[in-house]
Amino acid sequence: MEDVKLGVVETKFADIIWRQEPLSSGELVTICREELSWKKSTTYTVLKKLCDKGIFQNQEGRITSLISRQDFYAARSTKFVEDTFDGSLPAFIAAFTSRKSLSREEIAEIRDMIDSSGGADHQPGNRK
Repeated sequence: MEDVKLGVVETKFADIIWRQEPLSSGELVTICREELSWKKSTTYTVLKKLCDKGIFQNQEGRITSLISRQDFYAARSTKFVEDTFDGSLPAFIAAFTSRKSLSREEIAEIRDMIDSSGGADHQPGNRK
């Protein structure tokens, strides 16, 4: 995925689609009128913009995602770590935890994620 950024309003709009998909363009217009106070033309303009970015598709009035919400935010997180911490996840975690303490449960969850990803096999001095 190319480096796709969404503004605050576009993010709210995208979250509506991810939450409701698949949905018709008419349903999307109704939801955006209720939740964002948008006119039909605004909904279609923003939808076209996000379709052009390769996030969603509108086929015969049926809107679906081309990339899941989880994959989109995972890519954005990776890009943030690359740009801000020279790609170093440990540097990011150090910066994050210097402002917010992790609970025992969060630490255990992170350890489980590392263990299940094979992270232990990729530590220095533990090459296969």
